[in-house]
Amino acid sequence: MTNLSHILQLHPNDNIAIAKTHLAPQTIVSEQMVTLEEIPAAHKVALENIFQGDAILRYGQIIGFATRDIKAGEHVHVHNLAMADFDRDYAFGENVIPVTAAPQSRTFLGIKRADGRVATRNYVGVISTVNCSATVVKKVAQYFDRPEMMDKYPNVDGVVALSHSFGCCIDHHGEGLKQLRRTIAGYMEHPNFAAVVIVGLGCEANQLKPLLQSKNPEYASKIKPLVMQDEGGTQKTIDKAIALVEEILPEANQIAREPLPLSHLCVALQCGGSDGYSGITANPALGVAVDHLVAQGGTAILSETPEIYGAEHLLTRRAVNTEVGHKLVDLIHSWEAYADREKGSIDNNPTPGNKAGGLTTILEKSLGAVAKSGSTPLKGVYRYAETIDTHGLVFMDAPGYDPMGATGQIAGGANLVAFTTGRGSCFGAKPSPSIKIATNTAMYDRMLDDMDINCGNIMEGTSSVAEKGLEIFEMLIRVASGEKSKSEALGIGGEEFVPWMIGAQM
Repeated sequence: MTNLSHILQLHPNDNIAIAKTHLAPQTIVSEQMVTLEEIPAAHKVALENIFQGDAILRYGQIIGFATRDIKAGEHVHVHNLAMADFDRDYAFGENVIPVTAAPQSRTFLGIKRADGRVATRNYVGVISTVNCSATVVKKVAQYFDRPEMMDKYPNVDGVVALSHSFGCCIDHHGEGLKQLRRTIAGYMEHPNFAAVVIVGLGCEANQLKPLLQSKNPEYASKIKPLVMQDEGGTQKTIDKAIALVEEILPEANQIAREPLPLSHLCVALQCGGSDGYSGITANPALGVAVDHLVAQGGTAILSETPEIYGAEHLLTRRAVNTEVGHKLVDLIHSWEAYADREKGSIDNNPTPGNKAGGLTTILEKSLGAVAKSGSTPLKGVYRYAETIDTHGLVFMDAPGYDPMGATGQIAGGANLVAFTTGRGSCFGAKPSPSIKIATNTAMYDRMLDDMDINCGNIMEGTSSVAEKGLEIFEMLIRVASGEKSKSEALGIGGEEFVPWMIGAQM
């Protein structure tokens, strides 16, 4: 990384650099160059003359191609840079570096369930099978959302309602319903729930019986099913659910945290509201934290398949075997086919906010997003909401919509969420605590109530990626041990249950 006073060249081969701050026209950025026009902070400036059709490189990787001639010192963005097809070398397993166990085993204060599962939080869940029971579960949680109701249970983090907009008028045997059931089942048996009341209407496609049959037998007694049509309607179901939660709470309160190895931690990796600094500060720092966690035997879940598009070759090089590598490439091809079938483009992502923050193409966004994964081998590739049964770095298929991706990761077993953001994403994800990591100091200061860690001082030169990675790692341990994150203090997370619904809605 070449760090001049106003710009950063991230790789010696790059023909663009990143503006560290807002640059006015005629700003001297090197001995050979001045800016020819305004360059917003985190946006790109051409370091040399680039001709129409030339590849534009950031991180030493292709982020797109010039759509016209660009002079050195000009702003490089959506008006002169676009996607085009090019070949990628997947080189399966070429860069696999074996994980070296950490010299010192670390622990966190976790909650060990009777069946051996390990939790970072202790909630009671109230979950709907279908949108028709959404109001019921919300009213049940609202009943307990009062200090006088929960003060008697200091070891219970709360009663959480999880509702959604699906569950009926879909193929009864199709992949869409299977995926929804897999997602709900993952939450029903999540260790961060001491017990769950699950509420159906009665006539929906997503019937309760198949959900209950899929449960862990040792945990089955903690699942309390209710069917509105059998109970006599809305109010009677609400009353019955409240009574069930009141029965659950005294037992749920009988827990104690104890030192447990970090191998029990499973962290969902997310980034949202990304900007041009995401791939320079917060995402690489989170990658360092992931490396620390994996060295302790823990697990990290990278996700959002469209947001690794164009950077998947960096992950296939770290695949532990060709089977894992091919699974990832097959996912990429399936998303290309999906976008083509829907007459869309994967490059519709980045969002308008991402582009305002300096990102131009999905290739550029993906190269920065993959930095969250650190450097350890890719151990597995999973379907959306599939139970993660591998330690180390894994990948889960999901869309690029953050709440939807995080929902799948939590269903798969994530008991923590690490979320980087440059524009200022306000996110939480009950029952798993979410840590917010800011890419730049200006946003961190502006949104201090939401942000847990500031990585902007990497850009300012007062901290390193390695130092910030260790800070994130230590905070993961503290939050897993019970310390509240900013999103938890604000009560965020009850509305962010967003299952990925696929298939025809009839």
